[in-house]
Amino acid sequence: MSIQSLAIAAARTPGYYQSSASSPSLEQNLARAPLRRVEAKEFLFAEGDTSSYVYRIETGAITLYRILRDGRRQVMGFAYPGDIVGLGIDDAHTMHAQAVKPTQVRCLSAASLRQSAVTDPALGLKLYEAMARELAAARDLMLTIGQRSAMERLASFLLALSQRNERNGQDASTVELPMTRTDIGDFLGLTIETVSRTFTRLKLMQLIELPHSNHVKLRDIGQLEELAEGG
Repeated sequence: MSIQSLAIAAARTPGYYQSSASSPSLEQNLARAPLRRVEAKEFLFAEGDTSSYVYRIETGAITLYRILRDGRRQVMGFAYPGDIVGLGIDDAHTMHAQAVKPTQVRCLSAASLRQSAVTDPALGLKLYEAMARELAAARDLMLTIGQRSAMERLASFLLALSQRNERNGQDASTVELPMTRTDIGDFLGLTIETVSRTFTRLKLMQLIELPHSNHVKLRDIGQLEELAEGG
């Protein structure tokens, strides 16, 4: 079941906005859920696997991608601590989920999540917000691949991570990149060489600092925003 379907089902359930002391919340279910460790490059799940569980990232990061018919890879997004992956409308996963670094996840049955969505108003709101962000990200990815230059694409990517940090109460001027340059290229529709050159150009323009390859300091967020919008 998709995020949208869960939110709609919860909102339409009689008594949804009434507290239910007998039904555990999502956090309570997750606290009891088994913890699984996924090593770097190991699959959390693969396209075609039965989707009996959903997973919340506790530590680490996950790359979500599909393999096109011609063998190319399209990265659909990245999941970080706090994100839930594995939701879908089909009985089988429609993409691969692969750890980019050692990762720990909580494993929750899809049935438990559906029950939590029906009885937990806070979860319904979280699912709605997640749905809205997911839709916005999908639209932005279409715009990025279809219209933006390499500079605009990379600036947009870094700003999205910065905004995520801000939402989570973290430093918006510093972003971590646990994924490889190849992962970033496959997400933005760029070659690894173009990704590397574009990072260097942003550094020479003094818009970012690169203390090391997976740590970026945003020196001028305003200028990056203008660049991302084609300014």
